[in-house]
Amino acid sequence: MSEQIKVTIDNITVAVAPGTTILQAARQIGGEVTPPAMCYYSKLEGSGGKCRTCLVEVSKGSEKDPRPMPKLVASCRTPVSDGMEVKNITSPKVLDARAGIVEMLLINHPLDCPVCDQAGECHLQDLSYEHGASGTRYEFDRRTFEKEDIGPYIQLHMNRCILCYRCVYTADQLTGKREHGVLDRGDHAAISTCIGKALDNDFIGNVIDVCPVGALTDKTFRFKNRVWFTKPVDAHRDCPTCSGKTRLWMRGDEVYRVTARKDKWGEVEEWICNTCRFDKKQASDWTIEGPSKIDRHSVIAQGHYEGVLKPQNFLPEVIGRNPKLLMNIHDVSGVNKNDIELSKLNGPAHSSDFDKK
Repeated sequence: MSEQIKVTIDNITVAVAPGTTILQAARQIGGEVTPPAMCYYSKLEGSGGKCRTCLVEVSKGSEKDPRPMPKLVASCRTPVSDGMEVKNITSPKVLDARAGIVEMLLINHPLDCPVCDQAGECHLQDLSYEHGASGTRYEFDRRTFEKEDIGPYIQLHMNRCILCYRCVYTADQLTGKREHGVLDRGDHAAISTCIGKALDNDFIGNVIDVCPVGALTDKTFRFKNRVWFTKPVDAHRDCPTCSGKTRLWMRGDEVYRVTARKDKWGEVEEWICNTCRFDKKQASDWTIEGPSKIDRHSVIAQGHYEGVLKPQNFLPEVIGRNPKLLMNIHDVSGVNKNDIELSKLNGPAHSSDFDKK
């Protein structure tokens, strides 16, 4: 076993391997001690050091050199030293800097959460709720970009992009055929493709999962539903291209969206292919393992219960009859056409898709 070194973060000491960054050490502790990260992704080589949301204060460099670091440092890029002491949420400097960074990220980011498909699972939403201000001091027009078609499955909203570079690293390291990148400089910098090429690769759909905001979204899911109205379940299938281990976002028996499974840090556990993500939208295509574990603080957790008794096991004894708890409301209401699956519509549902009464 390699020699362990000790680092103290917010008065909590943890032993880690040499070469571990402050952010990785904080993740071993977990909870609020862990700094937020909008650009760092443990599975992507070279990621981190761009968004600056993970800044921390190093109040003691090491046992050999106890001097504090003069400036706040990016925890995702700074390796720990033996005896290092770090302040995250216990440092007023860090909290003030983080509030300023959130304000900077929101200068050009449009507040279109009500129409954004990333709402409810957006890391920038969480960050602004925890550290953002109620208003903005910015008085100029926001940066805007023309709409650009980058393929049949992925929608690019460059207005929402925070230039975290995650999608660029994913395409570069996972697909081996990167067609997009960051063009231009300064406030003109934007994610785009060269000469209007389409993002076309068996694993290119993973750029949707790594995007922390709503800049890259799934065209097959756009405006179909809200994530907090769906029920995420873990499922798998025998796929010759990828592991086939996914998360289905269902409403009843209808599969609205397929994504990769994510850990508690919002990072993909295993990459999935485009066939699993975009083409397999029938429940019969999958072997469902059970409900996904959702953080109870997430809005997706509302109405999402796990490990409780099923209602039909005890309600008949209470009310003296067997209610039709599992009936399909569309079969009995006469409102919707039974042969219409909302997740298969090319766009938002309209009155023409339903019976006129």
